[in-house]
Amino acid sequence: MNEFILYFKMGLNHVLDFSAYDHILFLIVLAVVFSFNQWRKVFWLVTLFTIGHSVTLALSAYGIIKIKMELIEFLIPVTIFITGVFNVFTAKKSSSGKENTNLVFAVFFGLIHGLGFSNYFKMMVGKEEDKLMPLLEFALGIEAAQIIIVLGILIIGTILQNFFRVTKRDWILVCSSIVIGFAIQMMLSRVFW
Repeated sequence: MNEFILYFKMGLNHVLDFSAYDHILFLIVLAVVFSFNQWRKVFWLVTLFTIGHSVTLALSAYGIIKIKMELIEFLIPVTIFITGVFNVFTAKKSSSGKENTNLVFAVFFGLIHGLGFSNYFKMMVGKEEDKLMPLLEFALGIEAAQIIIVLGILIIGTILQNFFRVTKRDWILVCSSIVIGFAIQMMLSRVFW
C-alpha cells in the first residue's frame, strides 16, 4: 500500500507541480472548448491523455524506445502551441468537431508528454523488474490530478459564462491566447539546434 501511495502521489504531483506548468497549460487548451455539462467528454479527454502518456512512459521505461530528451522537451510546448492555435482559429465554429479534434490531440500529444517524464520515472523505479504496477499507480495519480485541473477549468468557464456573461468564444480565445504566449516562450527557451 505504501508503494501505491508513493507512485500515486508522484503522478499527482507531476501534474499539479506549478513549477512544471506545461502539463497544466496543455490541459487548459484541451478543456477550454468544453462546457460543464459535457463532463463525459472531458473524462474521456483526460483518460485518453493519460493512456497516451502512459504508453510512451512504459515503452521508455522498458527500454523499447529512446528519443533525445532535447527534442521531446521542445515538442511539449509545440503540442501546447498547436492546440491553442487550433482553438483560436476555430473559436467561432460549432464546438462538436473541435471537441473531437481535441480528443485526438489528447491521445497523440499524450504520447509526446509521456516521453518528457520518462527519464525521471526510470530513475524512480530504478532496476525494478516489475515496472508495470508503478506505471499503473503513477497513471492513476496523473488521472486524478488531471481531473482536478479540468474540473477547475470547467467551473471557472461556467462561472464566467453564466454569471459574468463572457461568451464561450471569448473564453476560448482569451485562455488559448494566454497559453499560446507561454508556449512560445517555452519553445524559444527549449530550442535544441
